[in-house]
Amino acid sequence: MSATGRVPVRESRADGNGELQLSRPVLSDEPVSLLPYLRLFWEQRRFLLHAATSAFLASVLLAFLIPVRYQSVTRLMPPDGQSGSTILAALAARGGLGPLTGLGSDLLGMKSSGALFVGVLGSETVQDGLINQFNLRKVYRDSKIEDARKSLGEHTDISEDRKSGIISIGVTDHDPTRAAAVARAYVAELDRIIAQVSTSSARRERIFLEGRLEKVKADLDDAARKFSDFASKNTAIDIPAQGKAMVEAAAVLQGQLIAAQAELSGLEQIYTSNNVRVRSAQARVAELQKKLNELGGAGTPGNSAPANSLYPSIRKLPILGVAYADLYRQNKIQETVFELLTQQYEMAKVQEAKEIPTVKVLDAALVPTKKSFPPRTVIVVLGTMLGLTLTMVWILGKTRWDAVDAADPRKVFAFEVFSTVRASLPAFSHNGHPASPNGNHLWNAQQQDSRPQEDRDRNGSDAVR
Repeated sequence: MSATGRVPVRESRADGNGELQLSRPVLSDEPVSLLPYLRLFWEQRRFLLHAATSAFLASVLLAFLIPVRYQSVTRLMPPDGQSGSTILAALAARGGLGPLTGLGSDLLGMKSSGALFVGVLGSETVQDGLINQFNLRKVYRDSKIEDARKSLGEHTDISEDRKSGIISIGVTDHDPTRAAAVARAYVAELDRIIAQVSTSSARRERIFLEGRLEKVKADLDDAARKFSDFASKNTAIDIPAQGKAMVEAAAVLQGQLIAAQAELSGLEQIYTSNNVRVRSAQARVAELQKKLNELGGAGTPGNSAPANSLYPSIRKLPILGVAYADLYRQNKIQETVFELLTQQYEMAKVQEAKEIPTVKVLDAALVPTKKSFPPRTVIVVLGTMLGLTLTMVWILGKTRWDAVDAADPRKVFAFEVFSTVRASLPAFSHNGHPASPNGNHLWNAQQQDSRPQEDRDRNGSDAVR
């Protein structure tokens, strides 16, 4: 097995003192063969097998020691253009919202309203809300809020599809339940922030009507209380109706009194004053006169009705009517204003709901049942291949090193450096006690014992070179 090519070979020449000096490399057309490498690896097959097995076991151990992570993803529909423009104008008008300062002006250059949602999701306001809600500083073991934001950003992947505009929010966590909860909380925080920073005309009108409704409701309650106290104190349920009924009752009594007086006059002409019929007629006339006086308020202090009367006197009706009409008018005015404001308030809420973009969830975040990290099969395969590759590189390097002449200045210098470093480090023997400070002598002895082996391997290494 060989490959042809031009191999760089250094050309040497002797100087005036008879020493060899290296000159610039020249290209040679000698074929490059892979057979020596394969033969070398075949001779070291047991060592390669042991190294591959060790790398495999270490990779398996590493793959199972890495903590498992789960990812929960929620997807949002892109907002419409009108809604996105409304929120962009709102953010620009407000100049930001706390940590969102400057976000509105930055987002005004965006063409896609979905980029607005992505920007809000990555804001510090949303991150701080999630950190406080789930106590992520304790979960991520971060003492400062800035570190917790960075950790949350590393566990969160927010992206927007350029073609469809669908926004994906992926949250990775060791707890699958918490991963799904945080993904859903992102949507809730986005909806809250969008509604909070919206300054549309319908929203401003709704806020104004809310304040007016509170004040008008207080005025209406006060007017109703005054009207109720007045009606209870003066027995004035409905002055116009009461006045009409009392006038009609007074007319009936007046007619009955006139008829009773005429009957009494006729009886007095026939009978004496001690007659039973005369006395009965006199008693009837007196009773009718008394009722008529009570109804009209004559003969009572201040023209007021008696204490046992259910209605006010006729003489007091004009005075009560003025106060009653004023209180009644104020109560009706407050009722009318409250009804009109309530209608306008409901219409403003409907219009605000139309203008404020709502977050439309396409795929809700579910609790994941399959881990997203680590890819154990990939780790095991790559780890085994890496260990095997490093072993092969080490074999090639050791073979080339053993092939270098022991008298080579570079090798002698390397031995000196190694011996110096080895002597400066604390060495220990197999039983755990400090080794002899003359450990470098052992290294030299081993190098001398390995000379024959180097000579045996030199033929193969020359071929490799």
